[in-house]
Amino acid sequence: MDNEQLQQLVEEVSKHYFHKPFLHRAFFNPRLRTTGGRYLLQTGNIEINKKYFDVFGKKELINIIKHELCHYHLHQEKKGYRHRDRDFKILAKTVGAPRYCPPLPNETQTIYRYQCTKCHRLYERKRKVNISKYVCGKCGGKLEGIDVISM
Repeated sequence: MDNEQLQQLVEEVSKHYFHKPFLHRAFFNPRLRTTGGRYLLQTGNIEINKKYFDVFGKKELINIIKHELCHYHLHQEKKGYRHRDRDFKILAKTVGAPRYCPPLPNETQTIYRYQCTKCHRLYERKRKVNISKYVCGKCGGKLEGIDVISM
């Protein structure tokens, strides 16, 4: 699927589920990593992560499009377009748009483990910690890196 086919699909989904036209651009953004898509407030365009189409197929792509179109149409109508807004929750439920997309398989997550040299408390972090700058939150002792776990 290319960007033109995606544009046509977004326009069809908008007319079928929302009964409103989609008047902006939709395209694949290869830089998206952790999200299925995003609605850009400034331009009104929608970006889609192509990996989700490659892995899960057209059905999941349509779900992502419906979710982003909820943001789009509510923002265009000057209603609550954020995830926490009542308008968004009602519209998403009405059209069957999911709140979240499933995680991509084979996405490895790295966990950094640190231990205090004084009280031996363990810390697990998703991001690397500068051990020369940070200390133990319990006793103020020095931290040392003990291992890195890839999940």
